[in-house]
Amino acid sequence: MNGNSMIEYGYRRLIITLTAMICAILELLDTTIVNVALNDLQGNLGATLSEVGWVVTAYGIGNVIIIPMTGWLSRQFGRRNYFTGSIIMFTVFSFLCGQAGSIWTLACFRFFQGMGGGALLATSQTVITESYPPEKRGVSHLIFMMGVIIGPALGPLIGGYIVDNYSWPFIFYINIPLGILAALLSMQFIRSPRYGDKLPASKVDWLGILLLAASVGSLQYVLEKGQEEDWFNDKTIRNLSVVAFFGLILFVWREITYRHPIVAVRTLKNRNLAAGTLFSFIYGFGSYGSTFIVPLFTQSQLGWPATDAGLLVCLTSLSSLLIFPLTSWLLKTGIKPQIIMACGMVLFFFNCYMSAGILTPDTGFPVFFYVLVFRYFGLNMILLSISAIAFSSLKTHEIAEGAAFTGMIRQLGGSFGIAIITTFITRRNAQHRMDLVTHLDTNDPLVWERLHQSQQAFMAKGFTPDHAMRSGLQLMEHAVNKQATLLSYMDVYFTIGFLFLACAPIVLMLKAGKKNAITDAH
Repeated sequence: MNGNSMIEYGYRRLIITLTAMICAILELLDTTIVNVALNDLQGNLGATLSEVGWVVTAYGIGNVIIIPMTGWLSRQFGRRNYFTGSIIMFTVFSFLCGQAGSIWTLACFRFFQGMGGGALLATSQTVITESYPPEKRGVSHLIFMMGVIIGPALGPLIGGYIVDNYSWPFIFYINIPLGILAALLSMQFIRSPRYGDKLPASKVDWLGILLLAASVGSLQYVLEKGQEEDWFNDKTIRNLSVVAFFGLILFVWREITYRHPIVAVRTLKNRNLAAGTLFSFIYGFGSYGSTFIVPLFTQSQLGWPATDAGLLVCLTSLSSLLIFPLTSWLLKTGIKPQIIMACGMVLFFFNCYMSAGILTPDTGFPVFFYVLVFRYFGLNMILLSISAIAFSSLKTHEIAEGAAFTGMIRQLGGSFGIAIITTFITRRNAQHRMDLVTHLDTNDPLVWERLHQSQQAFMAKGFTPDHAMRSGLQLMEHAVNKQATLLSYMDVYFTIGFLFLACAPIVLMLKAGKKNAITDAH
């Protein structure tokens, strides 16, 4: 074996794979586990709804700032040192989160936990990918993507169980034993590659780090808080949008022109990586966005408890573990990943169409389950194909940069998706309500008959005629609002579905990467 090769064999590969998987699952678990505990945090820490949202926002900002820098930080400190240090940082701040006595202390600790966690995700993908020989890279992508699915799926279920049976600090404490185990295994088995030299402090791209933190952090804040603060009507949102826009432009210029960039933007000259990065954004938009809709709809419109909504997301997500091997087998048969991805996008479109069709005020658990399982056929075909395309022509020393790009863009795509979807639902809801109300004229015999029936029903319960009429009008108002909300959710599914359908022909126009380009050369 080449002295510089990062390929592992036997029990070492198994242990390294398990270590990286634990870290990826922990990081992604913490992106969703807190969501079901927000009400408890609000009550126990005396926070407002707006303040408690910072527990989620701070973690996301820490993630997106650190993920693009993981390749550079690995070279600066050595991969084993950086990876182990990130695990320790994540674990320590998990403990501190559980000890927080105020909402702002918790938000601060969550930011640093997010910085440690972001490193775990991108570096885990690099570690797993480089541990396998080129001909088995498809297997490595399959293993990592399983972690990407399992982590967010388990979050709501585990979080709901802990909150219902214990107390909110334990949603952070569960990270500690696994974090300690992962740190010990990392120190023993993870190796640092020999390529890439450590730079002296005088040559470090400090301006690039500042621009990255300012631009990506501002963008994440705008996406997280935009709808809540009424977007550009809020001064802070306007100012941070300007910072994000010009900061990103200056950051890209800096990284292209500086001799020792912290993010190798020039790696995107590789067309396959650039295409994979673009479709990672689209995948994040559709996957995170459509997943976000499910618990929101089932809890707000159907009245499901958080545990049931979390169980639905968990079971349907875990079912994808049965679908991944099929997708991997299709890639091994020689079918071009572009074809598999395009088919996945068409399947996802049909699933969105089906999802819109099943939304009623009485939709049950089994109906949601079977439709959502079908969704993962399309999403998993897309996800594995993105990895196959993005990494198909990268040399080993470029994989870390590729993993950082696709990881950051996938997360930003998810943030864009959730932000746009929440705004879209709010505005379409208002539009549908206006349209429905225009058809409700009290001079219309059908409307008057409905009101009269409601009035008679309330009078039978002892209401006065005037009180019964007002209650009938309120009942009709409730029905209008419920129908408007239902229609707005259907619009979301149709919109996401048509976005993916429109992308399918574009995917087919991508050129396939050369198979012999996947080498362990340096």
